[in-house]
Amino acid sequence: MSEPLLKVSNLKTYFISKYRTVKAVDGVDFEVQKGKVLGIVGESGSGKSMTSLSIMGLIPPPYGKIVEGEIRFEGVDLSKLSEKKMNDVRGNRISMIFQEPMSALNPVLKIGEQIDEVLIRHKRLSKSEARRKSIQLLQSVGFPRAEQIVNEYPHQLSGGMRQRAMIAMAMACEPSILIADEPTTALDVTIQAQVLDLMRDLKEHTGTAIVLITHDLGVVADMADDMIVMYGGQVVESGTADDIFNTPLHPYTNALMESIPVIDEERERLTAIPGTVPSAANFPQGCRFAERCAIAQASCHEKMPELRELQPGHLVRCDLA
Repeated sequence: MSEPLLKVSNLKTYFISKYRTVKAVDGVDFEVQKGKVLGIVGESGSGKSMTSLSIMGLIPPPYGKIVEGEIRFEGVDLSKLSEKKMNDVRGNRISMIFQEPMSALNPVLKIGEQIDEVLIRHKRLSKSEARRKSIQLLQSVGFPRAEQIVNEYPHQLSGGMRQRAMIAMAMACEPSILIADEPTTALDVTIQAQVLDLMRDLKEHTGTAIVLITHDLGVVADMADDMIVMYGGQVVESGTADDIFNTPLHPYTNALMESIPVIDEERERLTAIPGTVPSAANFPQGCRFAERCAIAQASCHEKMPELRELQPGHLVRCDLA
């Protein structure tokens, strides 16, 4: 396999105050190959979004910081770059679609002005050139009246339109990697399908790799080449999407699969995982899923299992797998 475009090694992102340490991301490893889609799944509080913000250099100071690990993009460790150099990468070589476009877009700037700014900053285009390119980008993501949309404010657009405008902005500089954090949250099903089709088309036409963060396992099954499952700030299983869907090895992954509604099965109730994700400020000593695991043994509560390879390219953090 070729050298990965992005390689995250033993990433630890903590929020440290006088009173406690919150281990939001606690030793995460994964790779993203050129032109591929990596799906990251897990419940809320598993560390998915904090991992993406760590890659983008957007962990809020002064309490949040990357305390250990490397984020190598095209051979360069992003965690060691100055803010000035990171600004040259962010939005240019690596772009991000944020979870809620209404809060991510600037409410007092028109859509066109926000896309223009990216092109002027990174591509050194003139204002008129940037505006022409912004209109082309909006047309490419399915806006039939792009000339009017550039002069509208975010609140004048629907949720799906705002999400497409964010995708246009993220793709303005044809990045090597697009990080999509819950890109279909709060959208109705038809708009979800349109947004996913749009991302798929962009990947095929530009060769952009995608890191897709989602709760929706159906979206990952449809889009992803590779997949990691996160729990309690750690990777508990990783491999190809096909391997993990066909042969889930970690009890947590199994439980997630069991909770998916199946249209041709009659069930009175959906299967649910008991309990909640442990607090990142107070993780248990052993396996972080042990309290909720149906097959946990006494040893699971005492020792943290290592991430080990059980099948070629298929890793799992469980001593009972």
